[in-house]
Formats: sequence, C-alpha cells, structure tokens
Amino acid sequence: MEGGNRSVVSEFVFQGLCASRELQLFLLLPLSALYLLTVVGNLFVVLLILADHHLHSPMYFLLANLSFVDFCLSSVTTPKLTTDLLQENKTISFGGCMIQILGVHFFGGAEMTILVTMGYDRYVAICKPLHYSSIMDRKKCIWLVWIAWIIGFLHSLLQMVTIVGLPFCGPRVVDSFFCDIPLVMKLACMETDTLGRVINANSGIYATTCFVLLMTSYTYILLTVVLHSKDGASKALSTCTSHIAVVVLFFGPCIVIFLGSVNTTWVDKFLSVLYTLITPVLNPAIYTLRNKEIKNAIKRLWASLSSLRL
Repeated sequence: MEGGNRSVVSEFVFQGLCASRELQLFLLLPLSALYLLTVVGNLFVVLLILADHHLHSPMYFLLANLSFVDFCLSSVTTPKLTTDLLQENKTISFGGCMIQILGVHFFGGAEMTILVTMGYDRYVAICKPLHYSSIMDRKKCIWLVWIAWIIGFLHSLLQMVTIVGLPFCGPRVVDSFFCDIPLVMKLACMETDTLGRVINANSGIYATTCFVLLMTSYTYILLTVVLHSKDGASKALSTCTSHIAVVVLFFGPCIVIFLGSVNTTWVDKFLSVLYTLITPVLNPAIYTLRNKEIKNAIKRLWASLSSLRL
C-alpha cells in the first residue's frame, strides 16, 4: 500500500470516555471544572513566581516551568474532550490528530525531564547544601530547562514522524478521547505490531528511566534527612510522600500504557485521564500550597492588591 493512500482518511472519529449519553453529560461539569482549576492554578503559579523577586531562585524557576508545561499538556486534550461530551459525532481532522500526538509527547516528555531536574535540585539542596549555589547556579538551571524542552521536542518529533508516514485508508474510529499513538497505529493499512512495540518501548523506557532517577533522588533525600536531622525527618517525609504521590500518578499510567500489557479499553482511558488531567491539577496544590515561601508570596500579593484598592 502506497503512502499516498493516506489521504483517503481525512479525519478520525473518537468514541470518547464512555458510550452512555447521560454519563457524558454528567461528566461535563466536573471535567470542565478540573480544567478551569488547572488553567487558573498553573498560570497563577507562573505569574506569581515571575512577579515576586523573592521567588527568583532555581527551585521556583523549575516550578514555574512545571506549571506552564502542566497547563500546556492539559490544554492539548481536555478542551476537545469537554466539547466532545456535547457532541454526538466526535471527529478530529488528520492534521489535528497529528498535532495532538505531537503536543502530548512534547509536553509529556518535557514534564518528565523537568520533574527529574526538580528532584536533582532538591537532592543537591538537601544532601549537598554547601555546594548548592555553585552546582545549581542560574546559568546551569536555565540550561537544564532548555535541555528538558529539547528532549521533549525530539521525543515528540520522533513519534510523529513515525506515525505520519503510515498509510491510513480504511478504519478511522479511535476508541479513546484523544489521538493516542497505540490506538491510532492500529488503524493503519499495514502491519504495525513491530513498529508499535518499538515506539512503545521508546516512550516506556524513557518514562521508566526518569521515574527511577526521581525515586533515587527522593530516597537519598529521605536517608540524608533521617540520618542527620531528626527534627526535620517528619516534615521531609511528609513533603517527599506528597511529591512521590504526584510522580507515581504521572509516571505510573505512562509506564503501564507503553510497557504494560493492559488491553482493557476503560483502563487505558482512566490512566490517560490521570496523566493528562488529574496530575496537572494536583501539581499546583502539592508543590505550592504546602510551600511556606509560596504562601508568603501570596500574602504579599494580597497585601499589595489591598493597598491598591485603598
């Protein structure tokens, strides 16, 4: 089959989160509210860090990038998901599908690397405090963030280039709420099992590597605090536990989807919702509302706004 036959399929059809029309309408309000919280929460964190000079440090620079990438990742799929809940015919153009694939893997790949960088930043701050300013200086921090975005772009480009050249000439129903590579590849008019395993291994191994690096960082942090600071042990354990919970919620579904053997459709959809919608809305709460400096910055902002009104 020649690649030119791809033009026969100009759009794909989503089956959505569920088949029940009543359940779709029921989900519209909570999913819309979650997306609104994601947008407001993450953009507020970005603007707060940019506006408050007390937060101009490597840790908060990384946090601002994480919040921005969370906003972008959720925006790739969630607006289409929520509007499709009102539609009987859930379609997306071929180009729109490719953009979704590019966006999910670009922002997802960048987020994985940023989370690893944040774990490394905390490791240096807690385990090597005397060398922190020299190891995590402003220039190096900016380079690490650039590397994260470049890795995300290269990863997404590899995924999209691989799938955009496949011939699509027949089936066009995607049993999901967005263009997920494994499901879209099944619609190609050629045998894609081997190629699919290669693509899944690429994403799965990358996610697993980042996850292991993060767990290693947090393990060293906990051991250092427990062995050298009895007073701060409980606080560090509480903080690391909440961070690890978010990491597991993000990396777990990615690893299971790309390396696991789960073939149950509703499980795949649930896992996809976790890393594209739930984790982005949790990150601002986990990484900021429990942070003393962020709380102080919010108080300073509120005081400034109150003085302007007076």
